[in-house]
Amino acid sequence: MATRKKSSKQDLAHQKKEKFNTEIIVNVHPLEKRVAVLEDNRLVELFVERKDKQNIVGNIYKGFVKDVLPGMGAAFIEIGLERTAFLHYSDIVLDFLDVFENDKQVPRVNPKDSSQIGNLLKSGQEIVVQVHKGPIGSKGARLTGQISIPGKYLVLFPNKHKIAISRKIYNQNERTRIRTILNSFKDPNFGLIVRTEAEGCDEEELRAEYNALAKTWKLTDKQIKHVKGPVCVFEENALENYLIRDLFGENVDRLVIDDKAFARRIISHLEDFSPELLPNVEIYKEDSPIFDAWGIEKKIETVFHSRIYLPSGGNIKIEQTEALVAIDINTGSFTGKTHYEETIKKTNIEAAAEAARQIRLRDLSGVIIIDFIDMISDQNKQEVLDTLRKGLRRDRAKNKVYNFTELGLVEITRKRMRSTLIANFSDSCPLCNGSGRIVSKDTMLMRIHRWLNRSDYFVGNKRLRVVVHPDLYAHIREHEEYFSAYKNQVDMEADPGIRSDQFKVYILPGMEDITSKFI
Repeated sequence: MATRKKSSKQDLAHQKKEKFNTEIIVNVHPLEKRVAVLEDNRLVELFVERKDKQNIVGNIYKGFVKDVLPGMGAAFIEIGLERTAFLHYSDIVLDFLDVFENDKQVPRVNPKDSSQIGNLLKSGQEIVVQVHKGPIGSKGARLTGQISIPGKYLVLFPNKHKIAISRKIYNQNERTRIRTILNSFKDPNFGLIVRTEAEGCDEEELRAEYNALAKTWKLTDKQIKHVKGPVCVFEENALENYLIRDLFGENVDRLVIDDKAFARRIISHLEDFSPELLPNVEIYKEDSPIFDAWGIEKKIETVFHSRIYLPSGGNIKIEQTEALVAIDINTGSFTGKTHYEETIKKTNIEAAAEAARQIRLRDLSGVIIIDFIDMISDQNKQEVLDTLRKGLRRDRAKNKVYNFTELGLVEITRKRMRSTLIANFSDSCPLCNGSGRIVSKDTMLMRIHRWLNRSDYFVGNKRLRVVVHPDLYAHIREHEEYFSAYKNQVDMEADPGIRSDQFKVYILPGMEDITSKFI
């Protein structure tokens, strides 16, 4: 198989300059799967998939129209989620839509007047849609009628015809080469978008992925024709698909997985599409939990801290609101060794690098405002901006960093990909009327399970008592199967005096508290 070619010597030098030791660590548990991305042993991204909280963006559904609202130029679509989803008239595509007028099927175009949406949709009508934005807060998912099947190098559009190529592939000869290859075998009824990752791919790689995407669509189309909605007919973000398509590539040095069955599925996919990556896949075989071995568990804890400390002694504070994210920079205990401007410059550069990492790690999105410490020198300001932009260059979400405003603020816009990491790991706090966050019951359940797993060798057959808040106790009783291995060794007890984000473990019969020994 041919190796990838780079578009220029400048690109090659740029990539070499930014080379990181990148590792992907995968932890598989019956309750959840977690994927951690490490760059030079620093946690930069964390993905969590739970059965009840899966990312539905990109999923294709066969549903039905529940309500049509001409005044809003929109319709609510039932696709089987907790809340009905929202489809705006501008997102309607007729490719997979039966349009009726006077009980006769007639072809129509999207009306320019959104109030005429009733000519396209009516209550009870079946419709095929794809999730464009996932539900957040009290809002349901945002839908589109434009259906696509994404791959690592290509995105396939059924019922379209054109080939579009990523603007980040700058070399005109490379663009022409790719277009010629695709036109040699592409079905005229399929449209394609060529992703940046396709640069340098040979014909064999492009053909293999195209055939896989076409096969996926044929299976999806078969379901659409035969199943009754509301039902999901294509799940884009199943973790193994996302891992292979978007995370694991030539820039990754190691992919380590602690579950043989999951690893076999990944290897099977790679054998078909990217066999050159197979030597970088490892199965973790040690007794200690994989996230403990890489020190990831402790790093995850810092995600819940609003204040993050910098190497020099300064710190940044992150506050999230519904409208925007505010990041404030402070010198803290750092006083510097020379003059004031150099002290401020060093703190701001450290803060810019850390802010970029936290934005990726926490999956912060929308409008982000960073209040750097005021600097006089324009050159220092530019160095801070360059550091921030460099840190976000490897971000998978589309983002843009603007120059310093007159008030000394830096504005960033970043596309929302999924719910924030904190939202996935926590619940709204009932004690503060939703203004704060506490660790979720599922996360606490997993912490207790990992504690027992971590302490198993040292505790041996000694009997234990685990004391938790009554709400967490009830949740554990609903998921007793996750503690089946310890049912003859561990007694669970509810205590209203303990916080809902804490647990205590005692050795019986003496009730010695050993919680802190295996945290």
